[in-house]
Amino acid sequence: MLEELKLSVYEANMELPRRGLITYTWGNVSGIDREKGLFVIKPSGVDYDKLKPEDMVVMDLDGNQVEGELNPSSDTATHLELYRAFEKIGGIVHTHSPMATSWAQAGRALPCYGTTHADYFYGEIPCARNLTQEEIDEGYEKNTGTVIIETFQGIDPMHVPAVLCKNHGPFTWGTDAANAVHNAVVLEEIAKMNLMTELLNTAVKPAPQSLQDKHFMRKHGPDAYYGQKK
Repeated sequence: MLEELKLSVYEANMELPRRGLITYTWGNVSGIDREKGLFVIKPSGVDYDKLKPEDMVVMDLDGNQVEGELNPSSDTATHLELYRAFEKIGGIVHTHSPMATSWAQAGRALPCYGTTHADYFYGEIPCARNLTQEEIDEGYEKNTGTVIIETFQGIDPMHVPAVLCKNHGPFTWGTDAANAVHNAVVLEEIAKMNLMTELLNTAVKPAPQSLQDKHFMRKHGPDAYYGQKK
C-alpha cells in the first residue's frame, strides 16, 4: 500500500540527519495522499541507520493505523490535526534542530529581517503559546496540533509553512514531504541568521514591508517569475 509514498517519506526522513537537523531519533516526517485520505509517517523511536522504507506506517485521517508492524511516531496526532486543518499541505516535519528550538524555548517568533526569510516565509514565523496543564495532561500531541492551528488564525499556512512551539521546537510543512524538509532546513538557517543579526545590532527592525512583499511574491505570487518556467 502506498509504496511510492512510503519511499518518498523514507527519503525525506533520511534527509534530516544528512542536513544536521536531528540528533538520534529526535525528528519525524510524514506525507499524505489526499485522494486516498491516508498518510505515511516514520515509526516511533527507530534509529535512522536502521530505518527502511517498509518500516513506514500508514495512517488514516481518523487516527487509525492502516498498515505497518511498528508503532507510528509519538507525534502522529499532531500531524493528523494539521492535515485535517491545513488542506493544502502534503507533508509535515518535526525536529528539535538547535537554532530553531532555541527560539522556541525563548518563546520568540522569528522576525523577517531580510530577503532570505522573505523568499520562503511571508512575515514572521510565529511562536505558539504554551499548552495549559489540562492540554498537556489530556491529549498532549493532539493539543499541540490544536494550538498550532489556533496560532494560524488569520495566517495562510502555505505562506508561512512553519511554526515554533514554545518550550518545544519547530514544525514545518510543504507541498510534499521533501518540500517540508526543505522548509525545515531554511527555517534552521534563518534562526541562525536572526541570532547573529540581533547580536550585531540589538536595535534591528524587520525588513521594509515593500522588500518582503517583493521577495515573497516574485517566488510565490500570481505573477511569480523566479526560477525556470515549466
